Amino acid sequence: MMGVQGSSIVVVLGLLLNVAVLCNGGKTSTFVRKVEKTVDMPLDSDVFQAPPGYNAPQQVHITQGDLVGKAVIVSWVTVDEPGSSTVLYWSENSKQKKQAKGKFVTYRFYNYTSGYIHHSTIRNLKFNTKYYYEVGIGNTTRQFWFITPPESGPDVPYTFGLIGDLGQSYDSNRTLTHYEKNTQKGETVLFVGDLSYADNYPNHDNVRWDTWGRFVERSVAYQPWIWTAGNHEIDFAPELGETKPFKPYTHRYHVPYKASESTQPFWYSIKRASAYIIVLASYSAYGKYTPQYKWLEEELPKVNRTETPWLIVLMHSPWYNSYNYHYMEGETMRVMYEPWFVKYKVDVVFAGHVHAYERSERVSNIAYNVVNGICTPIKDQSAPVYITIGDGGNLEGLATNMTEPQPDYSAYREASFGHAIFDIKNRTHAYYSWHRNQDGFSVEADTLWFFNRYWHQIDDSKIG
Repeated sequence: MMGVQGSSIVVVLGLLLNVAVLCNGGKTSTFVRKVEKTVDMPLDSDVFQAPPGYNAPQQVHITQGDLVGKAVIVSWVTVDEPGSSTVLYWSENSKQKKQAKGKFVTYRFYNYTSGYIHHSTIRNLKFNTKYYYEVGIGNTTRQFWFITPPESGPDVPYTFGLIGDLGQSYDSNRTLTHYEKNTQKGETVLFVGDLSYADNYPNHDNVRWDTWGRFVERSVAYQPWIWTAGNHEIDFAPELGETKPFKPYTHRYHVPYKASESTQPFWYSIKRASAYIIVLASYSAYGKYTPQYKWLEEELPKVNRTETPWLIVLMHSPWYNSYNYHYMEGETMRVMYEPWFVKYKVDVVFAGHVHAYERSERVSNIAYNVVNGICTPIKDQSAPVYITIGDGGNLEGLATNMTEPQPDYSAYREASFGHAIFDIKNRTHAYYSWHRNQDGFSVEADTLWFFNRYWHQIDDSKIG
């Protein structure tokens, strides 16, 4: 009898989830935001202030340092002298300090010379453990902490924050504050590209890379941000004699790309709790036979959905976008890779680039072959949900001009700044919410229960 009741509960929950998916369909938000010009914070703002003390480490940031979450890359900048590249670290329950030795790099960009940029990888950490770490050994030391993820497993809960296209405006600060004070506490940020917007300033003013690093330190020194490269990271400026793309970004922000057998830091993968996260590069070659194409072709079959049931993809340029900004810029990449996303049942794709918010239905457009005329996206339960979250608040302002009428594939769209939360409950369910900056810290402007497509397929086969 209990088994019948349990089955009934599952059926009812499934019906409720389907209703939740359908009731938001094709909605353009009626929220009216006070239209104000987005303004950058001045260089003397308190969020940009360098820490006191001789050679004090600044711009401290961490990211995952291996495939499984037992390593952390710690990065920081010193300006007076190189100083030490060693990190001291210890677990919450131990007073024994260990050392992780690193290296430092510098770079020049036009008339700018960087500080000493340190990178050190702490390895062989224990899962689900709080660690303290110290940088600036020998001069002014600063102490921070982080918590490693739980070991990967199908029913391990974990909460991700989503931020994109952040910049360093007053709106950027509101977005970051809103994320920090959200009652649904994010444990790791999935960042979908466009960090500092330094290239928007005269001569790609790299001082704005430094100010951005100091601005976000309050979050990224304590929890990993998983980096995606956007167009504002390219910094290709032949008119300034700068012909090496991504130079500032690759010197400042290291990622564990070799752990997933990638050949470049712009595409890679990690496992974290019950999620498998694939980062793709919208601005590196992705056509057939290119390194990124070959890597992704070999990577997707490796994903073990019984260990990490949630398959998340990050990229910068969206494939499904109903704004008149960057319209169809992701189309060639979509044509290349969308059949794989459907085949391997990617759960959700997060992108940025368009400075607004949009969530799609589960759709695909993989039947079109140039001559058959089948070129309209169709509902497809094997396809991912596509979410544009490029609404961090940068200087370029909001994308307010939408295509009309709203296409069927678009479930919800709104021109507001904000962030999102992806809260994994277990192998079958995750709760997603989007939060606009104008609301209270607990208010959800758009929500969706995700029902994992891989496990849904298995359940259907058992019923059949």
